[in-house]
Amino acid sequence: MHSALWVSKTGMAAQDSKMTAISNNLANVNTVGFKRDRVMFEDLFYSIQRQPGAQVDQVNQLPSGVQLGSGVRVVGTEKVFTQGNTQNTSQNLDLAVMGQGFFQIENSDGQIMYSRNGQFQVNAEGLMVNAQGLPLQPQIQIPDDAHSVSIGSDGTVSITTADDPAPQQIGQITLARFINPAGLEALGGNLFRESAASGPADELIAGTDGAGTIKQGTLEGSNVQVVEEMVDMITTQRAYEMNAKVVSAADDMLKFVAQSM
Repeated sequence: MHSALWVSKTGMAAQDSKMTAISNNLANVNTVGFKRDRVMFEDLFYSIQRQPGAQVDQVNQLPSGVQLGSGVRVVGTEKVFTQGNTQNTSQNLDLAVMGQGFFQIENSDGQIMYSRNGQFQVNAEGLMVNAQGLPLQPQIQIPDDAHSVSIGSDGTVSITTADDPAPQQIGQITLARFINPAGLEALGGNLFRESAASGPADELIAGTDGAGTIKQGTLEGSNVQVVEEMVDMITTQRAYEMNAKVVSAADDMLKFVAQSM
C-alpha cells in the first residue's frame, strides 16, 4: 500500500477534528462565559532510512539523512481563557468576573464545579443558583423581605429592606483560581471540574492575590471571534481538500503501476 495514502488519511482525520472544534466554537458564540477551544497537532514518528550525520567514509559524514514522516495527529485541545466581551443587563444577580477566577457551583452530588457563567437567580429557598438550579458556593441566601441586592467588586453581598434602608451584609462570594485553568475538565453546562492538570483550586476574595473582580449587572459573553473562526474554517477546509487530493494522486499512481505491469 502506498504510504502517502496513510499519511494523507491522518491529515484528513486531524483536519476533521479541527473542524469539529471550530463548529463547536461557532455554535457557542452566544453562550455566556464560553471559552473557545484550540486544537493542537503534532507530527507522527519518522521512518529513518539514512541517519543524519552517519559516516560516509572514514572522513566524511552525511549532512542530512532520509527521514520520512508518517503523518499528523491531534495531541490535545486547549480552552483559551481570554476575557470575553461584557454586556450590561442591569439585573442584580447577573455577575461577571473581570480577570482570573471562577464562580464555585455545588453539583447535585455535593462536588464543587467551576464556571465563568454568572447568570444567577433565586430559588424557592432564597438561595442564589445557576440556570440549572445548582447553588452558588459559598451559599448566599437572600431574605424574602430584601428590597435591593448589592454585590461589591470584592464579592460582598448586601441587602436593604423596606423597614431598614441601611445596607446589611449577608455574605461574600469568593472566586476559585487555578495555576493552569486550561487543564480543567470541561463537563458541559458551562461547568468545569478540577483535574490533576489544573492543580488544586485556590479560593480567594475577588480582587486579591491575582483573582479578578466581580461586576454586578453584567455578563461575560463568549470569547469566540466569529471572523477568526470563519478564517480558520476556510483554511481547515482547504487543508482537508489537499489531503484528499493526495489520496486521489496516490491512488492514480497505484493504478498506473498495476496497469503497467
